[in-house]
Order: sequence, then structure tokens, then C-alpha cells
Amino acid sequence: MSTPPLPHRPTWVESAAGSGFDVDHLPYGVFARSGERPRVAVRIGDQVLDLSVVAAADMVDTHALFDQPTLNPFMAAGPAVWDSTRAWISGLLTDQTERDLVEPALAPVDSVTMRMPFEVGDYVDFYASEHHASNVGRMFRPDAEPLLPNWKNLPVGYHGRSGTVVVSGTDVVRPCGQRKAPTDDLPTYGPSQRLDIEAELGFVVGVPSAMGERVATADFARHTFGVVGLNDWSARDVQAWEYVPLGPFLGKSFATSISAWVTPLAALAAAWTDLPGQDDPPVLDYLRVEGPAGLDIDVEVVLDGEVVARPPYRTMYWSPAQMLAHTTVNGASLRTGDLWGSGTVSGPERDQRGSLLELSWGGKEPFTAAGRERTFLEDGDEVTLRYSAPGALGGRITLGEVTGRVLPAR
Repeated sequence: MSTPPLPHRPTWVESAAGSGFDVDHLPYGVFARSGERPRVAVRIGDQVLDLSVVAAADMVDTHALFDQPTLNPFMAAGPAVWDSTRAWISGLLTDQTERDLVEPALAPVDSVTMRMPFEVGDYVDFYASEHHASNVGRMFRPDAEPLLPNWKNLPVGYHGRSGTVVVSGTDVVRPCGQRKAPTDDLPTYGPSQRLDIEAELGFVVGVPSAMGERVATADFARHTFGVVGLNDWSARDVQAWEYVPLGPFLGKSFATSISAWVTPLAALAAAWTDLPGQDDPPVLDYLRVEGPAGLDIDVEVVLDGEVVARPPYRTMYWSPAQMLAHTTVNGASLRTGDLWGSGTVSGPERDQRGSLLELSWGGKEPFTAAGRERTFLEDGDEVTLRYSAPGALGGRITLGEVTGRVLPAR
């Protein structure tokens, strides 16, 4: 799952040391300044490095890939280009002799506007946490087994709406739809009263595949460019009424937020860890993985400035490689920019639940945030998801955070 580590040399960018954005990270994004076109950058400390400028000045063959409004052309170029670019950037930022070339292309991150980093192709959302799926099963099917019979045999997922994937910082309007309480005879229409978040990790496809071609778990790194933070906003009351028998639709399709920064898969080389175990029942051959296939990534859910949960991604039952393999096992193709979410990340403890549905146990057990009792999201609430993982330099890298504020229904 990993690529060879970069040389462990300190960067000359002073703000990078201990920041979570050192040379062992180097996430990619798309930025713009007032009156200028969007283009590709990499983050180092509290600075953004304009790759289009420095690549042209350094006469790099792939410089045209960075003078683009999205990461898609670079992502489509494949692992050899990803690896050589990462090594080139690391050299620029650790070699003092390159300082005169690089410094004119640096700008403070708070002086630029971060844009949607890539054009989303297809969007698939999975349901890969056993703890989350079990919690939901206990709430909605208290007299039955928490997990449905297929759950440990395949990564359950649904196809979402790519057109409503938005970048961090975008406000989310409270959705409207049909709602029906168990005691009501007929549904009503109106704003969702049970608006929720789902703390997830998103994975981004770089290299596409042909229709009819199956992508094996062993080929995960050949096709996957990187990772984003992801919040799959959910209208639980709309979802509860519509999802039987075909699954989520309007309760999920109104907004999905992702981080502005994409962490390349190579930056997670130190984060791979073993899956919790898939022996009962054993998975089918096409879902088998070799070696560590899970990720040791810590998540924080922040509601109105207060951390209310800390879900651990390392507890996820299904790995990203298995999700990708299952997506294509029927011959469905991949496109550059395809995005798949892990589903809600939840751990075994109450403070590790990655949705308000779980934290409030369906609204029956309010939790405290910002000094008062809460269940679901209220207008004006701001939610931030923060992520960190082990870095190759021994510390931790900080993945791009995801923030969104709830606006009233229109």
C-alpha cells in the first residue's frame, strides 16, 4: 500500500516544523487570488506553493498539469508522475539552494481562496464501520440482529450525487422533504427536523479503468490518488421515510462536504494498520487483502467550537481497497475524480460515535455541546471535522479539515 519514503531532511520553511504540514505530508489543492485564475498548489506549513509558477521556472516537463483549475489532469497522470512530483517538491523545500526559486511562489494560506480541488466524477458512499452499522441496527431494529445478513459479506454502499459535493467552508441549506413519524398516518412536507452529519474519510480515484475491467484489491494504490476529509450531511427524518425498499436518496443528496486539501496516498505510508479481523465469515477471494489494509487515522467532530466525538478510523471493518474492488467487481468503470466515502466512522465507545444520530441515540439521549443539551443540528450550527495520522518523520500529519455551517431552509 505504500511507496518509498522521501528523504528525512528538514525543510527551510520555518512554519512547517511541527505543523502537521511538513515535507512528509505535502497535500495538494487548488487556490485562487482575487482577479487570478485557479491553479494547483501544495501546502507546506502555513504557506501555499504555486506549483504552476515554480514548475515553469524549473522547466519541469509536467508543468502544464499544474496550470489547471482542478487536480484531475495531474491525478490522471498516474503513480510514476505522482511519485516523481512528490520527490521534486520535497527537494525544492529541503534544499537551501532552491530557496531563491521557490520563495516567490509561496503565499500565506490565509491570503488565498481554496477552491474545489477536483471535479467529482461518480460519488459512492459506503457503510464500512461495524460499530456504526450495529448502532443504527439496534436503534431501528431493536428486536432483530443489529447487522443484516449481507453486511459482513460485502461492503454495503449506495450511489450518491456528485453535483452536490462541495468544498469545505461552503454553507449548507437545511433540506426539505417528506417526513413521516411512526405515529402519523400520512407524510408531511417541510424542513428536516433531524439534520445530521457523518464523519467520514473520502478516497479519490486518479487512474481510470475500462468498463468491464475489475480492479483488484492489490491494485488499489495504482488507481487511488489520495484522501480527503468528508462530511456526508444527512436528513435522518427524510431518509427514514424514503429508504425502504431502495435506499438513501433525498435524505443524502443535498450536500456532501470535502476538504480543500487532498492528502496523497504516499503521505499515509506510516498510517497503514491491520484490519480488526474478517474471519467470521471469511471474505470472498476478490475481497481478500494482503498485509495491513486499514488506516490509523484519528477524527475529531467539532460542534460549535467543542469536540463532541473522536472516532478512530482504524476500527473500520472494510478497507478502502475492498470498497474499490467491490465497486468494480461487476465491471463498472472508474473515472478520474471518482470519490468514494467510507461511511460514518464510529468506534466502540460513546465518545467515538461519528454521527449525532448515534451520539443522541436517535434523539432520545441528548449530549452536551457549547454548554447546552443537543440532539440534531440547529440553524446556525457550524461543524468541523479534523483528521490526523502518523507521519513518516515520526510526528503526525494533519489532513485537510472539513467545515460547514447550517443555514435555514428556503
